[in-house]
Amino acid sequence: MDDTLFYGRLVTWPQSEPIDREHYQLLSAFVGNRCQRCGQDDRASLPNGGFYCLACLNLGRVASHDVLLTLAEPNDFPAYGKMPWTGQLTASQGRVSQELIDSYQKGEDRLVWAVTGAGKTEMLFPLLEHALQGRGRVAVLSPRVDVVLELAPRLRAAFGIEIQVLHGHQEEPYQYGQFVLATTHQALRFRQAFDLIVIDEVDAFPYRGDPVLNYAVNQARKQGGVLVYLTATPTPDLLRQVRQGKLRQSYLPRRFHQGLLPQIQTRKVGNWRKRCPQRLKVVVLAWQQEQIPFLVFVPQVKDLANVDKCLQKVLKIMGGTVHAGDPDRAAKVLRLRSGDWRYLVTTTILERGVTLPGLEVVILGADDPVFSTAALVQIAGRVARAKEKPTGLVLALIEEPTLVLRRAQQQIDQLNQLAEEMGGQS
Repeated sequence: MDDTLFYGRLVTWPQSEPIDREHYQLLSAFVGNRCQRCGQDDRASLPNGGFYCLACLNLGRVASHDVLLTLAEPNDFPAYGKMPWTGQLTASQGRVSQELIDSYQKGEDRLVWAVTGAGKTEMLFPLLEHALQGRGRVAVLSPRVDVVLELAPRLRAAFGIEIQVLHGHQEEPYQYGQFVLATTHQALRFRQAFDLIVIDEVDAFPYRGDPVLNYAVNQARKQGGVLVYLTATPTPDLLRQVRQGKLRQSYLPRRFHQGLLPQIQTRKVGNWRKRCPQRLKVVVLAWQQEQIPFLVFVPQVKDLANVDKCLQKVLKIMGGTVHAGDPDRAAKVLRLRSGDWRYLVTTTILERGVTLPGLEVVILGADDPVFSTAALVQIAGRVARAKEKPTGLVLALIEEPTLVLRRAQQQIDQLNQLAEEMGGQS
């Protein structure tokens, strides 16, 4: 067998199958009732009297009659030189980037709280280059496959090396490599593999509050390895760790082009499910005329078809619908990026991870409980991300104002005020 496929990995292996027990490290699949891949004790019985783990079943069954094979990560990588990326960081981005390198050298975990559009991906580049040059194995993880697919070409272009992209829908077999880009679920397949793990959009579903994924990430990093958390909307738990001194923090409230976050504009429209709002028609017709790509967010999957039908009655441009369970999700987002489609009607699945110059947004039913404060701030962050167009419309069409919506507007005001105060540091 190819040893590289076991470096820093957890590979399920039936106990009945022959294996070189002196060469490979064998771990019991369960210690007591607890699964050693995901750390949970949620199990189901087998007819032979054994049992298997339910918590991580979506990555393949781990049963009591299995063992987990691994080999220690050797960091046997060729020397990495200089990344081909030649972009320039702003002064504030450079400050955060240096703080990240300092934390890595000291073995400290760090939270990067950066407003959407701050260029946090680019801020990572010097840190990733530093780790690669030191023959460190690195992983960039995200809870959302959309984010992984968007980052892949950007990271490959920036670093000029092969990057292993891992997610639940991939068709290519796993290969050993120094640089891994993956969904957070894929961390369950690793053990003490990475010197550096970056979690992008750490507050996003399904990572937030999921004990399986939190366990997986901590198992995947080496002893002494460093975790970097990236987010525009940190969770109370992360902020608590900062206050307690368990986590260092870098803060960047200004976007890379020095523009501010667009504020959410609201308009009452009555029961939009019964009647397509006139305001929606007016706005999308203007976007059609100005050739502006746009997203229309709706609360539920069941709303998608009716809203798209409403748009198709007034528009002459191509578009469609998308949601988390859509098997063509990636292809549809690509159509929007390429310009073949000019809009998407979407659930909150596209609240993050989609970066498109000139994009504008309607949030239809923004007073629905499905839209949290963090989700609304993230949606606003889809807009005005390009230097060439640093402003744009974020329109919330509602039946009644809500406290959640008001809190999102207040948070945007606070971020923009801080950005203005820090303007001289940019």
